[in-house]
Amino acid sequence: MDRALYIAMSGAKQNTYGQAAHANNLANVSTTGFRSDYTQSRAQGVFGEHFPSRAYAMTERPASDLQMGSLMETGNNLDLAIEGSGWFAVVGPDGQEAYTRAGDLSVDALGRVVNGSGRQLIGDGGPVTLPEYEQIDISKAGIITIQPKGEVPAGVAEPVQLKLVNPDGELLEKGEDGLFRFREPGTPPAQPDPNISVVGGFVESSNVNAVSELTSLIQLNRQYEMQVKMMKRVDELAAATTQIMSNQ
Repeated sequence: MDRALYIAMSGAKQNTYGQAAHANNLANVSTTGFRSDYTQSRAQGVFGEHFPSRAYAMTERPASDLQMGSLMETGNNLDLAIEGSGWFAVVGPDGQEAYTRAGDLSVDALGRVVNGSGRQLIGDGGPVTLPEYEQIDISKAGIITIQPKGEVPAGVAEPVQLKLVNPDGELLEKGEDGLFRFREPGTPPAQPDPNISVVGGFVESSNVNAVSELTSLIQLNRQYEMQVKMMKRVDELAAATTQIMSNQ
């Protein structure tokens, strides 16, 4: 009986992991540039000095969906969306280079060019910081040009090239902060790709399919309920067995 109990308990626990992953996708349906996570379940045998008579469920996140989301016009000339494949290089929370599709840009009080998550973008000379300006323009190649504050209209500061990269998606994985990094530790930062172009005044929406995620949540919830019913049934059978043995 204990085998059925532990297998059902394991299944219920893994169902909650799957629900968490799909709930996170659904919660980010409106997050700019968000990439949804795939989930899958598989049987995992228990190996040791015995016959492999038990197989537990295991939920895992094999990869993220890298399909492009739809473009939404904002009218803000600082907002950027990458056409096709590619990534913006940003400074991660650990100070290392990471990659994102979020191009909802702004310039903070310190002159840093950051996206909606507060991650500073990286350019050809490192993290991008701009002096005070009166006018700003970003080309399709990701080159930022500004008219410094107080300068005559003809005065233009030195352009800054945003770092746009396009590494193989299979080499990247998404962290808990939503940023992508290379799977293999120690991999050097990706090299800029001059073939990437951006669209000004647009941002890329999340690629989450809300209907699909909600359907998956309902399915996982039903599986969880089935596992709980199995545990209750095993408990009832164990109690009945104890009662029979006590009457002998």
